[in-house]
Amino acid sequence: MSEDRHSAGYGTADAVRRYKSILRQVLEARPSGTRQRIASALGKNRSFVSQISNPSYSTPIPARHVELILEISHFSPSERSEFLAAYRRAHPDRVSAFNAQPRLRQHMILLPDLGNSEKNRKADLLIGEFVLGLSELLRGSDTATADKQTIKGERDEETDQRS
Repeated sequence: MSEDRHSAGYGTADAVRRYKSILRQVLEARPSGTRQRIASALGKNRSFVSQISNPSYSTPIPARHVELILEISHFSPSERSEFLAAYRRAHPDRVSAFNAQPRLRQHMILLPDLGNSEKNRKADLLIGEFVLGLSELLRGSDTATADKQTIKGERDEETDQRS
């Protein structure tokens, strides 16, 4: 990284804290349940959303999740511009990956309650894998494959923990 970029705050922990602070402010101004909607759409736990929106944690927001977070959180145009500028400063190497991401939309489906939290969780994971696979097919990209491997890894970890 060049000295000019570093002195301008590019790729620094302060830049990460800045975009996370913006996200936190937006989430605090939204109705309760927004964090859960984000977590569900990402196929993650609510604690993941809390972690990526907390400026105290250095965990970055993956570029592939940014557009979905912006959509679900209903960022105003000025909030969106400010957040994206801060995100680009924090992750200058991810900008091309972020810019290549298609706009996403949320679609909610109602499923029957299987009467068991473990079965419900497994059904959610299977549906998530299906949707990511379908996304990969439609886009012809490898992004969904990486996401699918992440979901499979999470499922394998949970299976190992129960064993």
